Amino acid sequence: MILEEFMCRQMGRTKWLAIPLLVAALAGGAAAQENAKKLNLGMYLDMVGVSDPQIAPDGKQILYTRRWVDKINDRYITALWIMNSDGSHQRFFAKGGDGRWSPDGTRIAYVAEAPPRGEQIFVQWLDAPSGSQITNVDQTPTGLAWSADGKQIAFLMSVPAHRDGFNIKLPGEPAGAKWTPAPRIVQRLIYQADRQGFLPDAYRHIFVVSADGGAPRQLTTGAWNDGGGFGGGGLSWTPDNTEILFSADRVEDFEYRRQESYIYAVNAANGAVRQLTAEKAAHQDPVVSPDGKYVAYSGHPLVAEAYTTSHLYVMNLDGTNARELAASLDRSPVGLMWAPDASGVYFNADTDGTRNLYFAPLAGDVRKLTEGDHMLTVSSISNTGQAAATITAFYKPLDVYTFNVASQDPRQLTFVNGDLLGGVKLGQVEEFSYNSFDNLKIEGWIIKPPDFQPGKKYPLILNIHGGPAGMYNVGFNFALQEHAANGYVVVYINPRGSTGYGSDFANGINFDYPGPDFKDLMKGVDAVLARGYVDPQNLFVYGCSGGGVLTSWTVGHTNRFAAAVVECPVIDWLSFGGETDSINYYYLFFHKLPWEDPSEFLKHSSVMYANQVKTPTLLLTGVLDRRTPMPQTEEFYEALKLLKVPTAMIQMNDEYHGAIGHPSNFMRNQLYLRYWFEKYSRK
Repeated sequence: MILEEFMCRQMGRTKWLAIPLLVAALAGGAAAQENAKKLNLGMYLDMVGVSDPQIAPDGKQILYTRRWVDKINDRYITALWIMNSDGSHQRFFAKGGDGRWSPDGTRIAYVAEAPPRGEQIFVQWLDAPSGSQITNVDQTPTGLAWSADGKQIAFLMSVPAHRDGFNIKLPGEPAGAKWTPAPRIVQRLIYQADRQGFLPDAYRHIFVVSADGGAPRQLTTGAWNDGGGFGGGGLSWTPDNTEILFSADRVEDFEYRRQESYIYAVNAANGAVRQLTAEKAAHQDPVVSPDGKYVAYSGHPLVAEAYTTSHLYVMNLDGTNARELAASLDRSPVGLMWAPDASGVYFNADTDGTRNLYFAPLAGDVRKLTEGDHMLTVSSISNTGQAAATITAFYKPLDVYTFNVASQDPRQLTFVNGDLLGGVKLGQVEEFSYNSFDNLKIEGWIIKPPDFQPGKKYPLILNIHGGPAGMYNVGFNFALQEHAANGYVVVYINPRGSTGYGSDFANGINFDYPGPDFKDLMKGVDAVLARGYVDPQNLFVYGCSGGGVLTSWTVGHTNRFAAAVVECPVIDWLSFGGETDSINYYYLFFHKLPWEDPSEFLKHSSVMYANQVKTPTLLLTGVLDRRTPMPQTEEFYEALKLLKVPTAMIQMNDEYHGAIGHPSNFMRNQLYLRYWFEKYSRK
């Protein structure tokens, strides 16, 4: 997603300048593309995604996941592909995903659909034509982790919680009767909707199964979620095969504050659990060093802030001598990977809209290993120091790359969308920055229409990201490019509250959300208007989740937009806690409960400003959304209808939070947005 000239300017100081000629072919400004076709929505059905490249222990082969659209069944399909580490001999390996190499590199474990229903674990030898199903479980297994000797595979799976009482017995049901199904009984504070990997009233626990197949054995029990309920963290075996390290949050201790989580070790033979971290904190993602001496993990203390940057820690395997690595880096480490010689920890970190690889030695200062305006994600490193990664940039969708961590000399291995986008003229992307109302520097990006003419005035779409602890980045964005291809100048900004700019920036909305972030966004619109090519009468705005919160807030605080689309919002903080699966937002944003002092909840609720809304506002939310549930959308819709504001409500079927889980709904979402904007454009 980056023009060749921008690549030279922004990345020329590093080895990452070596980008294939495909970039030039995709660049919007090339003379040869003056008559090239534009991106269109139908191309979405042919886009291929790549993810999770896993390099073999000896560094000779790379396994990765491809995803594409099943146009008939309206869903996304994944399959594992394999290739030599130089990109040669690419071929299909198996249906499914989450592929993981055995320690000796002879087998691959993965998860795939299996009859009669659901997903199961398979193991396939490299010289075998197909995999063998080794589980027959009721729920989807996740987080596969091989034991060091290759004899067992650990995984995570949901287990229904024990329900106390309600052991009622109905009178006999007549033969052939069709009575109403029994009701769902919920007794947990945090109620989660049915979704992959979760059950209502269930906990996530660790299981092990023989790599040759057999009955899985449950290792952990109790009212907690293994694998880190608040941010993730996988399973990591000790080199002697005796223990599995994991993070867990104790659901039974949950109040309304941010939940603490700890690092534990469970004995793989008898299920005995020992706790390694004692500090009240959010710790997750434990990874045992190759020599078995240390454990690297990430986390942060529990503090009264809307967002807390995670830190990188290391401790002895027995939990002693815990200390922080990379203390000078005010960015959250993601994807911890030990160096093969156990000398330190590699990790990815987001900075100013980009992502690169870092290394934190056990002794010495943290080092940034790669440079570039891209989103580089390393997901595995071989015993020889060869890394497998994905990279995306402005004009480049994700592809698989490899490089040695010692030289950082990248090589692109896949070109999965080269044919599809090779003749497409994309909108030029421009980075810009400006000083907000209090002189804080804010960063954003502008996408111009592919056939942009300097003297013409264009309508503008402001897209607001969710979270609010999130970050727009320099990666390829099909949705925004497709809007630009339809004649809009598209603007996306990282206002305060966004991640990737340090703790202070992310906490700029601490207990004041929405607030200064809205002002940042409006200053950004002003900065783009000052460039002279935007029609000030035709400004449009939309966003989902945290972006939906800010969009609903925007229409109640300014009438400058011709139309708005509020997607999956929170508009009433008082009622939100009784409807959502994330009641801990009360702690994050207010540090109190509504009945303790409702004034702040009312002050930051968009519905309280409904009488100031004049902007035609479309509302759109997934029917199955439990993060920002439908009643929030319905409440705002009713308010706007009563006030005779032009409005409509779209309830997306079979969709959870985000409302784009099905390919057809993604396309509907794009079209509904522009229909509404075009309907209320000011001619």
